Amino acid sequence: MVKHLESSLLVRINCETNKKCVVVCEVIKHFKLHMPVSFTLSSYRMFQVMRFAVQEINNSSLILPNVSLGYEIFDHCSDKFNFQAILNMISRNGSIQVLRCVNEYLSKVIAVAGPFRSMESMTVAPMFAMNLIPMVNYGSSSSVLSDKWKYPSFLRTTASNKDLIHLIILIIQHFNWNWVAFVSSGDENSQNGLQLFKSKLKDTKICLAYAKELNEMSDHYEILQQLEGLSIEVIIVFAGQSSAVAFIKSAIKHNIHSKVWIAGDSWSLNKNLPRLSGIKAIGTIIGITETVMPLPGFKDFVYLSQTQRNNRPSTCEQTPSRQTCNQACDLCSDVSPQEIIGENPSYSFATYSAIYAMAHALHNLLLCDIKGCSDNVTVYVDTCSSNIPKSLALIWSWSPLCCYNSLQSSGKVPVARCSPECSEGFAKKIDGLHQCCFQCNVCPGMTYVNYTDDPYSCIDCRKTEWSKPGSTFCTQRSVEYILFTDPIAITLMFSTGVLLALTLAIVILFALNYDKPVVKSAGGPMCFLLLGCVSASSISVFFFFGKPTVTNCVLRYFLFLLFYTVCLGCFAVRSFQIVCIFKMATKFPKIHSWWVKHNGQWWLIAIVFVLQLLLLTTVFTASPPTPVSDMTSYRDQIILKCAMRRTVIMFLLLTIVLASLCFIFSYMGKDLPKNYNESKAITLYLLFLILTWITFCTASILYHGKYLQLFNAMSVLSSSYSILFCYFLPKCYIIIFQPQKNTQQHFQGIIQRYTQNISSK
Repeated sequence: MVKHLESSLLVRINCETNKKCVVVCEVIKHFKLHMPVSFTLSSYRMFQVMRFAVQEINNSSLILPNVSLGYEIFDHCSDKFNFQAILNMISRNGSIQVLRCVNEYLSKVIAVAGPFRSMESMTVAPMFAMNLIPMVNYGSSSSVLSDKWKYPSFLRTTASNKDLIHLIILIIQHFNWNWVAFVSSGDENSQNGLQLFKSKLKDTKICLAYAKELNEMSDHYEILQQLEGLSIEVIIVFAGQSSAVAFIKSAIKHNIHSKVWIAGDSWSLNKNLPRLSGIKAIGTIIGITETVMPLPGFKDFVYLSQTQRNNRPSTCEQTPSRQTCNQACDLCSDVSPQEIIGENPSYSFATYSAIYAMAHALHNLLLCDIKGCSDNVTVYVDTCSSNIPKSLALIWSWSPLCCYNSLQSSGKVPVARCSPECSEGFAKKIDGLHQCCFQCNVCPGMTYVNYTDDPYSCIDCRKTEWSKPGSTFCTQRSVEYILFTDPIAITLMFSTGVLLALTLAIVILFALNYDKPVVKSAGGPMCFLLLGCVSASSISVFFFFGKPTVTNCVLRYFLFLLFYTVCLGCFAVRSFQIVCIFKMATKFPKIHSWWVKHNGQWWLIAIVFVLQLLLLTTVFTASPPTPVSDMTSYRDQIILKCAMRRTVIMFLLLTIVLASLCFIFSYMGKDLPKNYNESKAITLYLLFLILTWITFCTASILYHGKYLQLFNAMSVLSSSYSILFCYFLPKCYIIIFQPQKNTQQHFQGIIQRYTQNISSK
């Protein structure tokens, strides 16, 4: 078994009545510290730091004036002698007693510094805890020792593994790494670090890709190959110094390149590794350690101690070669002051702080001031234990944890991820056992991925929101409808006003020429009804603009469908009358005379009006056109429009029937006199009407935006204008510009010539 020189400081205080309280040092002659041929220089440095701190305190007039500290050193790497010393310390008169009142216990020692390793501390701490003898530790970092129920008298001046692991995780997160390995050794401290690391990962996005425990039988090459196979770029080596150094040497030997090695505090400040050939090739080593604090005067103390040791006679009689006896150490003479000063300083300040913590506690207990300490104070170990944490609070403010780069491979930060990070708008799909390994799938339109809450799901946008494929947020959809201020809306409303003005002008013109043949041939009084219905139906155009409401949805369709149906009824009657005059009067005189006698045209128009009114009232009452939000036509828009129910076919049927009758009767009169042919004007009007609504239906199939309402309004206006242009304006032209054709003689001559032609056939 490899043994290391490690020190446990045992401070014993002896207070006698009316005498100054002096801490004494006893050298136990019979206790031998067995040493191997090679010992740990870093531990020997800590031993010298402890001696330096004791001497500094004893020479100080500010702390424990007139009181001298003494110490006893025991080799803790030997369990055999270890327990012998511990039992001797906690015994009284050769026996160990379990006391009921620890606050009345006078111990041989006031406090213990050490031992260094966590497992050794866990072994002996319960024995000292029995009587609340404080253990101020400078090297045991296992978080298990923080349990005050199990180790009530355990204190330390070094960081706990909990803090070390937390710092390691912060480093990993800082560089955005998530695919790491954890290499430990078999000691309790390393295993505790591994357990803490695993528990801390639950609240992070870091994945432990590989964990391995090093021991004397470990195949380093196999481990390194496994790390390469898993593409692990960041390796946490939280192992004992000997295991860690051997592993790093193997990495150099097997040409491992460009890795990131996170070093635990046990080997982060190792002085030999940076000197190894090929160390730079393995990558970057990030060391975790406590801040290295300067110890003024320590260098001079080491050189002075070396001189005194060389001049001091051996205090151990019959000491076998290569062994040590307390401060008499055969191997120590081989160590130069330069080697001690240049050795790993990782735990030097922690050792220095442990001595000062106990000294400050004694200073308080002995009621010391600048004049001296009280002679009438009995020191109990539990009161000493309760005073030490106050001193530790001060010391810890000097010694924060830190990290550093001991070696730099390049200025570029290495990438350590199982899978490359997904591009913006891509959701992760876990591929395998680890959440760090994933595939990237683009989120479709109308969904988004929230990397903060859930990077693995595409979340649906709200109904009022939209997103493009590959989005990380949703955008509010714009609400679209035709405003009254829209330029096209203004144009259409102006055109409607022109139509109403033109209709009024035609009414006036026809009223002034009411007895003229042109007005009579156009329908006489029926012309005024027709012009009135055209005006009424065109007013519906104004209800196609603005935000849709139930009122304007109803009025835009109700006015047009009612009054324009009457227009079609008038044209159907007018077409029928023309055919009757020129054809049916000669062939069916009785039917013609009945039609004229009973004003059949007005009855037919009235029936059409009443029937359409009943249909519209019934349908619109049961299922009126209502404002709806079209959220399916466009992903980025909400189209506000008026929805017509399927029942609209009921009142469109009448309109279609009337239009069909108009076309049939007009076609029958295609061979009527040219200058007296109303059927041709009606046929031309019907063609414009059919073309207008076919165009609108085509547009409504291909386009679903807000301007579809404009197309509807334009179709309504076009239907009204077609009546004026195709039917009334030609007659207005004759009245104004061809008055010679607007005479009774002209029309009678046309009719006579047509009758003669029919008779001759």
